[in-house]
Amino acid sequence: MTADPDRAAPAARRWQAVDSAAGGLALDLGLYTVSAVFAGVTAATSTLASHRAWGTIAAVGYLLAALLVTGQLLNRRRHPATALAGLPARWAVAGFVWATTALLPIVAQSVQRAAGRTDRAQEEVTVVEQAGIRLAEHGTPYLGHDAIAALRPGERLLGYTPYQPGMALFGLPRAAADAWWTDARVWFALVTALVLAAAVATLRGTPTADAPRRDAAALRAVQAATVLPVCALTLATGGDDLPVLALCLLALALAAAGRPGRAGLAVGVAGALKLFAWPVALVLVCWAATRRAGLRTALGALCLPVLALLPALLVDRDALVENVLRFPLGHGLVTSPAQSPFPGHLIAAMLPGGRIVAAALLVAVGLAIAVRLLRRPPRTAAATVLICGYGLLAAILLMPSTRFGYLLYPVALLVSAPALMLAETRARRPVPA
Repeated sequence: MTADPDRAAPAARRWQAVDSAAGGLALDLGLYTVSAVFAGVTAATSTLASHRAWGTIAAVGYLLAALLVTGQLLNRRRHPATALAGLPARWAVAGFVWATTALLPIVAQSVQRAAGRTDRAQEEVTVVEQAGIRLAEHGTPYLGHDAIAALRPGERLLGYTPYQPGMALFGLPRAAADAWWTDARVWFALVTALVLAAAVATLRGTPTADAPRRDAAALRAVQAATVLPVCALTLATGGDDLPVLALCLLALALAAAGRPGRAGLAVGVAGALKLFAWPVALVLVCWAATRRAGLRTALGALCLPVLALLPALLVDRDALVENVLRFPLGHGLVTSPAQSPFPGHLIAAMLPGGRIVAAALLVAVGLAIAVRLLRRPPRTAAATVLICGYGLLAAILLMPSTRFGYLLYPVALLVSAPALMLAETRARRPVPA
């Protein structure tokens, strides 16, 4: 694995050629067309009712977007200078796609769920909402070992809350009222939208020698975090990963803008929600250390998640350990159903001592990344995001228990690298006053 921008230059040039073809519209058309096919197949074949419901609505949204982009391409050929083929129009289409493939399905499924349809949300939605209710009533989002054991066997999995305490905040509205707008997904989407808007504003606020390319790259990064099917489907049916991803992207945008303290705070909030943000936090601290800001970044990146754990630790230490440590490590009363057919899962399932082999490979990758960080810490936000993206990709592929949806993290992070690199060009090639 490498995250050296110089070595990655040929790949970056190839990506730039594909990304900028026909002013970016060619890749837009391919993205929306392939996504429409994916959504249609999901609607027809998925074994999960909430996924089928998403696909039925999203397929129409993606198809309409593909038609809009086709019209933009035709207009561009006839009138190259027209605004209909420009970047603002592409942003408008992307916003339309997210509204129709993520936000509209969320509202539809939330309304149907409030009306009694129990198959209109994935299990994590219920888990987060129950965690919020417990937080409001008992001061901790977690059930202890004995309380989970007292549940019926079929309910024990939902008794676990394998998230950091901050995730329960998204369930607090459900503690106040039982309505469609208190569905945790509604709040996941709202926070995701606000945080991504802040990330884009941060990138666009950086003075750079190539603002048009930076803004186009920012659009591509937002598309990867919103309208890509793995993200839109996840947000519409489960959603807990999207605020975490958005906060990580905001942290990296702040790093590109030269604000290490704020970057630490943003990734620290993400780490208070879910463990997936912790590797990003560690790499960001290494980046900040090259700028003599390691302590300032670490205060937010590492201390905020620890502080979020303290109330739950004081209220019921055993419950915290049962949910945050024992269950993710496979020592709970039930095991995680996450079993996507990635190499780590296949090794664990098919080879003698496979779980040990998969764990050893995972540790080896972690050690390789640690050595890379110690010997050559990243000096730019672009190098930082490449290490995070490839590192998380390797971890997801090698974990014995994982989900296909987790791929949204490395995909969105890696696609954001060009935007971060272009936002940082001001340091190497200042814009004349």
